[in-house]
Amino acid sequence: MTPELLFLIPLLPLLSGLVNVLAGVRLPRGLSVALAVGGVAASTALTLFAWHLSDGEGTRAVLFTWLQSGDVQIPVEILFDRLSAPMTLMVTFVSTLIHLYATGYMEHEKDYARFFALLNLFVFAMLTIVLADNMLVLFLGWEGVGFCSYGLIGYWYREEKNADAGRKAFLVTRVGDVFLGIALLWLFALTGTLSISAINAQAPALLPATLTLLTLLLLGGACGKSAQLPLMTWLPDAMAGPTPVSALIHAATMVTAGVYLLCRLFPLVSLSETGMLAIAAVGAVTALYAATCALAQREIKRVLAYSTMSQVGYMFLAVGCGSVTSAMFHLFTHAFFKALLFMGAGCIIHLCGGENDIYRMGGVARRCRPVFWLFLAGALCLSGFPLTGGFFSKDGILLAALTRSSFDYHVLWGIATFAALLTAFYTFRLVYLVFAGEYRGNAEPHHLPAVMIWTLVPLAILGVGGGLLNLPPMVGGGESLHHLLGPLAGPAIHASHTLEWGMALASMLLVFLGWMVAHQCYRTFKETSYGAAWNFFLHGWQADRLVELLLLAPFRALALFFWQGTDRGLIDGTLETAASWCSDTGERLRQLTTGRLSTYLAGFAWGLLLVLGWGLWVMVKG
Repeated sequence: MTPELLFLIPLLPLLSGLVNVLAGVRLPRGLSVALAVGGVAASTALTLFAWHLSDGEGTRAVLFTWLQSGDVQIPVEILFDRLSAPMTLMVTFVSTLIHLYATGYMEHEKDYARFFALLNLFVFAMLTIVLADNMLVLFLGWEGVGFCSYGLIGYWYREEKNADAGRKAFLVTRVGDVFLGIALLWLFALTGTLSISAINAQAPALLPATLTLLTLLLLGGACGKSAQLPLMTWLPDAMAGPTPVSALIHAATMVTAGVYLLCRLFPLVSLSETGMLAIAAVGAVTALYAATCALAQREIKRVLAYSTMSQVGYMFLAVGCGSVTSAMFHLFTHAFFKALLFMGAGCIIHLCGGENDIYRMGGVARRCRPVFWLFLAGALCLSGFPLTGGFFSKDGILLAALTRSSFDYHVLWGIATFAALLTAFYTFRLVYLVFAGEYRGNAEPHHLPAVMIWTLVPLAILGVGGGLLNLPPMVGGGESLHHLLGPLAGPAIHASHTLEWGMALASMLLVFLGWMVAHQCYRTFKETSYGAAWNFFLHGWQADRLVELLLLAPFRALALFFWQGTDRGLIDGTLETAASWCSDTGERLRQLTTGRLSTYLAGFAWGLLLVLGWGLWVMVKG
């Protein structure tokens, strides 16, 4: 297989998406949908077929030169190496399952061509980020996922709240994009190249202060796409889109882009201790923030949205602790079980007649046993239940934080550990409220296509067994992912088996404690009025209100001042006053034009008298 064929991996979803854009409404529905699914499935197969090209330092391929000026060349270049290859396989495989699931979920949707076209373009943009070995090409994909998320989150745009959610996601993530754009331009000015490999190679020659500022700019860009503090407010509202969109955003595409960016540029960011601590701190604090918010949510998809925010926080913590392996390990296991949970949530919503409120669900386990067992598998992974993929990947991150010698990292470990306890509690709270007891709603269940169930099975297997990707030596594993990543993995974690077993036992206790509290509180449903703290968590720590007070309200006031005060009052007022004066002056001058000869002769006489008087005055003065 020639390296140039690697470009087919992102181009196949692009081509199938473009066909649906141009002719999807004219094609038979089955053919349009088959093109969408087939494009992503073919990329999955091609990734497997090209796997050997990732050996060693990987394979680079150049499609064409995008920009050229003097000695500066910016090619459309991709890198298929030990970091991008497994990420590509995860994105394409999970996306294929989500596309298949969407064929059932959206079977009654009339505007199917637009939906599947955007879904394909979303995958293309994410693959562009993953495979790019050029910052400008990466930025193209970066903006692409932002555009597609805007279109898909606001897919049902006829409802104002859905359109607002799409706009909010677009605008908030643009803030992070500004930081990434500044970093891109600065890196080009410093290194004279936009090649990611060349930038990483030249990073040790940069000044420490410059490295810190660049790392903070990259962190700002990553926070926007990955919904980390303070650019996290868009993600819960993004649940306005169809459930397959939620699964794609949270599991395979947009939310993981920030983590991957930091891992791809890890040779640069790892040179700044301050920058690494900032990354770890943002991740740990976001994990705790989102976990507390998930405790109080009533909508099933908002619980899962906050859980994604929290779990991505763990990935940021791993990068900040210097362990790319731990970050990527959790990224992969999370992709499997979070896609499973969102797709399972879509099944539950169908079974509850379109209801999203978990307080109006209940008894779903008796309505469809397969959905219960599959969703439970994802919930066990999310809670970090022993021997699941989520257990091993989360513990690897906590171990990476605990083994750092700095007290700051030990504090972050404590925060992340407490967030893990909250995660177990809100996960089992969700399970009890949805599946236990009697059905509390009054809607009739929707038809549940078989494709929506069987696509969950491989995700459940991968989620529960995901620990095998990087099984630690303490249980007989060989840390396969760490060896696969090789030099890209970051420093190895050095910990005694005693510490590892102690960490594992502590994690087990946290999971069982969270389950016991949830069991005690929610095994029997009772409507309860909660206090101010619960309401504070329900509204995301009033983050939207804070943004309104600090940013939006002053911006509106400033805009109103410039509109009413400057534009209408000063500019329009000045122009209108001048125009009115000219009009009045002209009106007065017009009255001199009477059409009478006597008036004109008098005017000439007075003019002549004035000229003669002026001449006489000049002669006397002279």
